[in-house]
Amino acid sequence: MPEHSRSNLYLGLICVVAAVLLMAVWIPLDTKTGIVEKVRGRFVIGDALAPMVAACFILLGGVILLIKERAVPDQQGIGRREVVFAASLLSITIVSFLVMRFAGPVLAELVNLFRETPVEYRLLRATPGWKHVGFALGGVMMVTGIISVVERRVSRRAVLTALFAVAVMIAVFDLPFEDLLLPPNGDV
Repeated sequence: MPEHSRSNLYLGLICVVAAVLLMAVWIPLDTKTGIVEKVRGRFVIGDALAPMVAACFILLGGVILLIKERAVPDQQGIGRREVVFAASLLSITIVSFLVMRFAGPVLAELVNLFRETPVEYRLLRATPGWKHVGFALGGVMMVTGIISVVERRVSRRAVLTALFAVAVMIAVFDLPFEDLLLPPNGDV
C-alpha cells in the first residue's frame, strides 16, 4: 500500500514557522514604528502594518493547510518538477524585487544624462510618477512572471492582468494615504 504524501503538512509547517519568524523577529527588527502610530492627535499607518498583514495571511494559510488540508488523500508528492516550479517562482520574485528596488534610481540616472542640473531619486521618491516607477515595473514583472510560469506561456492576458492588479494596488494603498510610500521607496 503506497504511503500518502504529506506535502500539505510540510507546506503548512513552513508557512506557520515563516509567519511566526516574520512577526516575532524580522518585522520588529526592520521597522521603526509599530502597526499604527498616533502623531499630533491623529492615527497614521506605521511601518509594521503592511508586513504584519502579510505575515498574518501567511500564518492563516499555514494553519488552514495544517488543519483542513493535511489529511487530504490525493495530495501531490514533492518531486523534481515541484522543486523546479517553486524555484522558478522564487527566481521571478527575487528579480522582480530587484527591478522594483532599482528601477527608480536607474531612471533618475538616465534622466540625468539629458539634464544640466541633476535630479536625485531620493528627493523625488514621494512625487507622483517617480514613486510609482519601481513598484509598477517590478509588480507587473512579478505578476506576469508568476502567471506565465503557472500557465507555462507568456500571454497578453497575463500582462493585462498584471497591469490591472498593480493599478488596483496603487489605487488602494497609495492614493488614500498621503504619508505612505509604496515599496521600495521607504528604503531608498
